[in-house]
Formats: sequence, C-alpha cells, structure tokens
Amino acid sequence: MMIPHLSTLFAAALLLPGLALAHDIRLDDVRIAHPFATPTPPEAPNGAAYLDITVEGDTPATLVGASTAASRAAELHDMRMEDGNMQMRKLDAITIESGDTLIMRPGGGQHLMLLGLEAPLREGDSFPLTLEFAERGTIDVEVWVQEANEGSEAADAHHRH
Repeated sequence: MMIPHLSTLFAAALLLPGLALAHDIRLDDVRIAHPFATPTPPEAPNGAAYLDITVEGDTPATLVGASTAASRAAELHDMRMEDGNMQMRKLDAITIESGDTLIMRPGGGQHLMLLGLEAPLREGDSFPLTLEFAERGTIDVEVWVQEANEGSEAADAHHRH
C-alpha cells in the first residue's frame, strides 16, 4: 500500500533538482529565463554569461548594458564564423522584437562577456548581474555557474510549455 506512494515521492524527488535549476525573472513584459555562466579555469581573465530574453508585450526591448561585481566589466558580444574564422565583436545594444525570444547559448552567437573576472567562476557558485534596458530600466538577476550542457538544458526547459 505504501510502495506506490513512496515510488511517487521518489520520482518527484528525482525531478526536483532539474526544477530547482530553472529560474526566471520578470521586468514588466520582459521575461529573463535562466541566467547562467560557464565555469572558467583558475587563470582565465574573462568569462561569459548566457540567458534568454522574451518580450511578451507589444514593444520591443533593447538591452543596452550589463554590470556585475564578479568582473571589472560586462559587455554585450556576438560571436560568429566569418571566412572560416570565429570572430567576436562588442555590441552597443541587442534589440528583441515583440513576441520574440533571444536565446543565448555557449558556442556562438550573442552573449555577455565578463571581462576582468574578480575570481574564477566555479560550478555551483552564483553571482548578481544587473541588466539595463533602454526603455524599461534595470533588473537584477542571479547568475548560476553551470557546465554548458546543464545550463543550456535548464534554460531550454523554460520554453517547453
């Protein structure tokens, strides 16, 4: 009689870690889903952070900056293959259109560069990050340090409804 109940509890307990790793924050009609950064080697001067931004309202959102105590500077960057070479460039802004989702993931595309890390980014740690939007102001988020696959999968879970 108790065994089905216990197996249900056991199954639920297995799901909790994945659910605990998914987090999102709202600023008006903008949803920031699962901010995460990847671990860095001890001597690495820079790191990267990733998140998803969804605009649920009628007005586009323009991300114009970011800052964190975890690094000297946080910049918007884009990484793309050009003529067979990976090129990274700083962006002044990233605009997300109404109804769209900007998905940042390790391996290329748009992301936040963390320049001049104060300490290595270690798996399991977290740090605060402030995002600045041109038309909506700022929002503080908590960035979790996770391996690339783990962070990406947790962020992707926000889009499965």
